[in-house]
Amino acid sequence: MDGELLIQRNQPPGVPPLALTGERTLPDVPEENYWFRRHCAVYSWIARRVAGLRVIDMACGEGYGAELLATRAASVIGVEANPAAYEHARLRYRRANLRFERATIETFAAPTDAIVLSQTIEHLSDPQAVLARFAALVGPAGTVFVSTPNLLTLAAPGAVKSDNPWHLREYRPEEFAELCRRVFARVELYGVYHARKLALHEFALRLGWQQLHTRLHLTRAFYDRFVPTISTSDFRVARGSLEHALDFVAVLRP
Repeated sequence: MDGELLIQRNQPPGVPPLALTGERTLPDVPEENYWFRRHCAVYSWIARRVAGLRVIDMACGEGYGAELLATRAASVIGVEANPAAYEHARLRYRRANLRFERATIETFAAPTDAIVLSQTIEHLSDPQAVLARFAALVGPAGTVFVSTPNLLTLAAPGAVKSDNPWHLREYRPEEFAELCRRVFARVELYGVYHARKLALHEFALRLGWQQLHTRLHLTRAFYDRFVPTISTSDFRVARGSLEHALDFVAVLRP
């Protein structure tokens, strides 16, 4: 129902479910599955690149991303300032190589080889200072991974920002690249794109699927069934036209 507060379903015993406020994405909320899988695709892509390394997942939220990283990394620390999200993550995700700390990304420090900042830089009032701090934490041999949505595909055409109230600033490709290059000497930029059935869905929209399902009053019924079936493999991270990317993924080295 429109306006209904969505809560995580089927949590393990003793793990308090989180409510979907729009500030962070969550697993176990069928209506949110598109965004959750979109973010998981990036975490899975990064996980393959941090195998055997010490990793900090800054602003880790519910904890699912730190858990994904821990499937490959030597160790992962999930850092989260929000008390409810921290408590949920601490109780839900348990691995010998994974722990959670309640702290802010501006203050937490620990020896690390890589830092991940997923879908957070658009929330920050001083993103350059945060990136500079991360560069110092990883040192000359480390890597920082940063993902953020593409203003050009998230917001309405010509808008300076989407209607997400939690975002302070959203970036065009050249703006995000410039921000990263102010701090890091080596910057690699990738995009997140639809794949598999989401690519087919995009093609169907170009052929007029939106007008058809609207006219036939099938919109709610179709998407109530389609969205929960989306998987991580329905997204891909690749080099390509960043203007058309859903999100940017930066691989940053001092």
